[in-house]
Amino acid sequence: MSDRRPIVVAGAGAIGCFVGGMLAAHGRDVTLLVRPRVAEQIRKHGLRLTGFDGLDQQVPAASLTLSQDPACLAEAGIVLVTVKTDDTSDIARLVAQHTPALSTIVSLQNGLDAAEILREALPLHDVRGGMVPFNVVPHGDGRYHRATSGDIFVETGRMPLAGYLSVPGLQVTGTGAIIGVQWGKLLLNLNNALNALSGLTLQQQLLDRRWRRVMAAQMAEALAVLKAHGIHPASSTPLPAQLIPWVLRLPTPLFTRVAAKMLTIDPMARTSMSYDLEAGKPTEIDALQGRIIAMGAQEGVATPLCQRVSDLVKEAQARGPGLPDMDPSGLR
Repeated sequence: MSDRRPIVVAGAGAIGCFVGGMLAAHGRDVTLLVRPRVAEQIRKHGLRLTGFDGLDQQVPAASLTLSQDPACLAEAGIVLVTVKTDDTSDIARLVAQHTPALSTIVSLQNGLDAAEILREALPLHDVRGGMVPFNVVPHGDGRYHRATSGDIFVETGRMPLAGYLSVPGLQVTGTGAIIGVQWGKLLLNLNNALNALSGLTLQQQLLDRRWRRVMAAQMAEALAVLKAHGIHPASSTPLPAQLIPWVLRLPTPLFTRVAAKMLTIDPMARTSMSYDLEAGKPTEIDALQGRIIAMGAQEGVATPLCQRVSDLVKEAQARGPGLPDMDPSGLR
C-alpha cells in the first residue's frame, strides 16, 4: 500500500492526536479534524507525544494538516474515528456526506456500539472495528502522554491496513476476530468507572485489594452475561479473561507478581472516565456498564453491581465537575 494514502482522524482528541501525530511523524499524510481550541494549541506548539516508556516525539505543526471543516474528509483514503460513542452518529453522517465510498473507516473507540453504529450508517464503506488498549492524557500546549501500554488491533478486510498504520512506537496488529478482542477490552474498561469513582490513580487502585475485589465482582457479572449470550472475549492481557477476576482477588504481594504487566503504567495514570468526571464532561458509562446491564436483562442475568456503578457515575455527572473519592465499601 502506498505511504501516500491520506488519513483523516475524525474527532481528534487525546487518542486521535496521539495516533495521528505518531503517523504524521513517520511520513504518513495525516489530517486532524479537530476543535478550534485543539487546532490553536497545535499550531502554536506543535504536537509533543510522550509516554511512560520514555517516548518523547516532537511533531511540527507543518507535518500534518489541521482542519475544523468536515469537507476535509473528501480527501480521505482512511478515516480513523476517535470520538466518544455518543458522538458516533454525528460523525457517521459527516463521513457519509463527504467521504468517498472506497474509503476505509476504522473505529478506534471504546466498547462495541460505535463500530456497529458506523457499519449501519455506512453500508457502502469498508468499516473496520478497532481496539486501542492504552490511554492518553492531554497535558495542554499540544502535549499528549501515553500512560499505559499495549498494541492497537484493527479488523482485517479486503485491503491490508495494519502494516500501513504501524510505525515505530505505534504497533497495529490485524485480526479476524475483532469482536472477541473488543469484548475483552470492554471487560477491562468496566474499571474506568471504578477508577473515576475512587479518585485514585490506576496504580493506587490496582494496589488496593478492596478495589480489586470490586473490579473482580463486576467483571464476574459481565462474564456471566457474555456466557449467556455465547460470547467468548479475547483477553488483551497474558491471562485468559475468565482468570482475571481470580487474579484480582489475590493478596496484593501475590497480585503484583502474577499481574506485573497490568502494573506497567504511568504512576499518575487515570482512566478517561476519571478525567471526564473531573472536567464535568459526559462519560461513556452507557456504552460500558450500560451495555452489560441491557444484555443481562435480555437473558435474565442479574447485574446489580454494574447497575450500582452506573447509577453512581450518573449521580456524579449530575453534580458537576469533580471526582467522588469514594470508599469501595460503598459499592458492595
